[in-house]
Order: sequence, then C-alpha cells, then structure tokens
Amino acid sequence: MESKQLNLIHGFHLKNIRGDVLGGLTAAVVALPLALAFGNAALGPGGAIYGLYGAVVVGFLAALFGGTPSQVSGPTGPMSVTVAGVVASLAAVGVPRDLSAEQILPLVMAAVVIGGLFQILFGILKLGKYITLVPYSVVSGFMSGIGVIIIALQIGPLLGIITRGGVVDSLSTVFSNFQPNGSAIAVAIMTLGIVFLTPRRISQWVPSPLLALLIVTPLSILFFGDTNLDRIGDIPRGIPSLSIPSFTQYFPIILKAGLVLAVLGAIDSLLTSLVADNISQSRHDSDRELIGQGIGNAVAGLFSGLPGAGATMRTVINVKSGGSTPLSGMMHSIVLLIVLVGAGPLAEQIPTALLAGILIKVGLDIIDWGFLMRAHKLSLKTASVMYGVLLMTVFWDLIWAVLVGVFVANMLTIDSITQTQLEGMEADNPLGNSDETDFPLPQDEQTLLESCSGEVMLFRLKGPLSFGAAKGITERMMLIRNYKILILDITDVPRLGVTATLAIEDMIQEAQINSRKAYVAGATGKVKERLSKFGVEGLISTRKEALELAKNQLQAI
Repeated sequence: MESKQLNLIHGFHLKNIRGDVLGGLTAAVVALPLALAFGNAALGPGGAIYGLYGAVVVGFLAALFGGTPSQVSGPTGPMSVTVAGVVASLAAVGVPRDLSAEQILPLVMAAVVIGGLFQILFGILKLGKYITLVPYSVVSGFMSGIGVIIIALQIGPLLGIITRGGVVDSLSTVFSNFQPNGSAIAVAIMTLGIVFLTPRRISQWVPSPLLALLIVTPLSILFFGDTNLDRIGDIPRGIPSLSIPSFTQYFPIILKAGLVLAVLGAIDSLLTSLVADNISQSRHDSDRELIGQGIGNAVAGLFSGLPGAGATMRTVINVKSGGSTPLSGMMHSIVLLIVLVGAGPLAEQIPTALLAGILIKVGLDIIDWGFLMRAHKLSLKTASVMYGVLLMTVFWDLIWAVLVGVFVANMLTIDSITQTQLEGMEADNPLGNSDETDFPLPQDEQTLLESCSGEVMLFRLKGPLSFGAAKGITERMMLIRNYKILILDITDVPRLGVTATLAIEDMIQEAQINSRKAYVAGATGKVKERLSKFGVEGLISTRKEALELAKNQLQAI
C-alpha cells in the first residue's frame, strides 16, 4: 500500500532528502530575482509580486503532479512575453493601457487558468510525444525570438522610460519620448556589470542575478533614494489569496491567449524535461508532465500567479546541487514562500532598472547564438526557417510563428524524404538500375534486365512511401506508353501510405489501359495486405521473378 501511494508522485522517494533540500534551496536563490523580473516585465509596474506568486504555486504543484522528477518550474521568458502580449491584446480592444497590474489582473488570470486547463487536456489526450517533435530550426528561431523580445521590451526600463505594449510599441515609445533617467541608467550599468562580469568561482555559490539584487538595491537607496527612480513599490503582505478571474469580458481574446500559453508552456516544459533527462540520466513522462504543469498554472491563475513552465537554468542548477526528486522542486517553492511572507518590505525597494538589467542577461542567454551563427553553413533551407520563425515571433504572433514554422519545416522534410524515396525511379534510363545508379542490381538480375532490350521499365522505390512520393509516381505514369512491360519494385518499402497506394493503383491501371503488362514486385507483410485490399493486380513475390516473367513474355511475343 505504501509503495502505491508514493508512486502517485512520479520519481518520489526519500533516499535523497539532503540533496533535494540543497538543490531546492539553490534553485530558489536563482528563482527569486528572476520571478520578480518576469512579473515586472509581464504586467508592468506593480507586477513583480505576481511573478513570485507564480513561482511558488506552479513550482510546488508542477513538481508534485508532474512527470519530470528533477524539474523546477516557474515563470520563464516565453511565458512572461506571452502574458505581456495578452496585456497588449486587451489594450488593442479598448482596455486602458494605463491600468495597473492589479486592475488588469482578473482578465490576464482568466487566460492563465484556461491555459492550465488546456495543458491538462493535452496530457489526458497524450499529446506530449507530438509536442517534442517540433523541428529544432523552429525551436531555435522561436527561442531566439523570445530572447530578442525580452531585450527589446527592457530597453525602456533600462533607460528609466515607462513603456507598454509589444516590441514595436515599446521601442516607438522609447524613441518618441527619449528622456532617459540618469539614476536608472546608473543602476542598470551596475547590474549589467555584476551579471556579466562576476567570476565563475563566485557565481557558483551566489548566482549573479541575486548578487546584483543584494548589492545594487542598497546602493540605489543610498545614492538615489531621493531621485525619481522607479521601484517595485508596494507588495501585498502574506500568502496570496484566492481570487476568481473574469472569464466573461473579452472571452475570445482570453481563450486564444490561454491556448497560446498552453502550447508555449508545453513546448518550454518538455524541452526542459529533455535537458533534465540528459543531465540526471532519468526518463520523464511527457503526458504526466503536461498534466502537472496544467494543474500548476490553473491553480496559479486562481491565486493571481504568473504562469510558468519548466525552467531550464533552475532545473540544471537543481540537479547539479543534488536535487533528483520532486521534493527538490517543492522545496524551492517553500523557500520562496518564506521569502514572500518575510521579505516583502525589502523587495519593495528594488529598482525596475535593476530587474531590466537582469532580464537583458536572460534575453541574451535565451538566444541560440551557436545555431544562429552557423545555420546558414549547414543548410540554407534550415536557416531560412529559423530566421523566418525568429522574425515572426518578434514582429507578428508567437503561436503563428511556431505553426507556420512547423508547417514549412515539415514540407521541406517531406520534400527531402520524397526525393530519397524516388531515387530509383530513373525515368530517362530504360535500364533503370544500371551501374550508373547508387543502387545497382545483382549481376543475374542486371543480365535479365539487359536481355529485355529496353522494353521493360523498372522503377525501384525505397523507404516508407508517404503522400509526397505519390506525386513522383504520378508524374512518371505517362512514360509507361514507351515500354511494353512495367515492373514496380517495392522490395525496400516497409510502409505504404494511402495516397501512395492509390498512385501505384493508378500506374497499374494506366499500363493496362495502354495494353501494357504491369507487375508489382517484392510486396510483403502489411504493404502486400494493403495493395491486396485495394485490388491491385500483378503482385509478384520477388524482383527476379518479375524480370524472368517479363523476359519470357517478350520472347513469346
């Protein structure tokens, strides 16, 4: 009975309590400044505390119910950018831009709850394995686009200029109202200096974002306490309270935003799960992870918390610090809750320019510089997809960028696979598979083919035949009229799609209409079964038998 109860939490056991406590504590130290920064970036002035709420709720519940034992969840760059997009979308339909985070919160949290429910549905429908099949070129372009968005949105706060909206609106505000605040710039420079220049031997003990928080905040109070420097401001005291979001107003926008949050959160979390598997030598449960993330986000929305996902940097730090079970992610949230209850007054004095400096570093880290710089050397098509997704992410729409990128990448992949599938169909070569090809026939079969004096057209197909191969087969149908016998060799075809099966049927029928003989050689197993169900005639066991039959028929003419 006891073992069954423990299995309710994936990967949970009590053999590594010390490592899990230390890993959770270290992850919380890293998460604190990031949660505040993401909250401020997503919801504007007054939004920092909601990032911390999200880190507490999502971090605890995603660890408790999720399927990646060592994963630490909380607000991330993609999720905060999406929430900022929700705010911009609401502003576009008439919601005043100058509302505070607290005033616009009920609408945003409705989207967060819906996003969590969508993620639970994804897990129940077992869609996890499909989400991780997104091509790397799309993931790279999307993540780099998120990095660019984060950097662009923080330029204003870095200069002490209040901005709202997306990339274009934010940058337009900066340039049209270019009145930088000297105090904010000084705070930002100090922050950037610490997060970029802190020696590794120090940052491995005290993460550079936390170090910036501890050093720059007191200095800002000491030197710029009386200046007009934007700070986080009032933070609600105590544990977050239950608050029912507003689902009735602007429902179409909220529903779409919820779906975007669900999809991006799923992709973000499951990619981090793969990273966790690699460094912890474990194996996650994708569908269970989606359900855990969904529960975390749905409940976070009810407690005014920013939505979250699996956080790569926090997860890596957790594992390297000894965390290996869900207890580490839960401990990370407990530590943040203690900070939330006891350190609110201290956090109120954190300058927004300091958070902007931290986020600039986050944005630069998210950008996939390695792939960005060499993608064009690997493949121009791949580079085009990646750069296209990056630009669409920044200037158009997050979800459409992924959908269009996946569609284009898959079409290019299908085209490449199709070319491989049709390599044996050399229509201009009546001997189809002579020594000039990459797949020469065995000598005895080559001799049989040559003895047919160019009257036999031999097509060889290989690999699983998808709908992409159907076009290549159809394009060659008219060539049947130039020969007396057609042999379609599918010995190396393990799987046959419906569209390709219909194309083969059409080719056989075209041969019969033109009074030609046609044979399909080498079909076995499910491929042969499918052709038989379609009523395709002329099935021959082997290519050699088909060649011998063709030779005998030509001699009899």
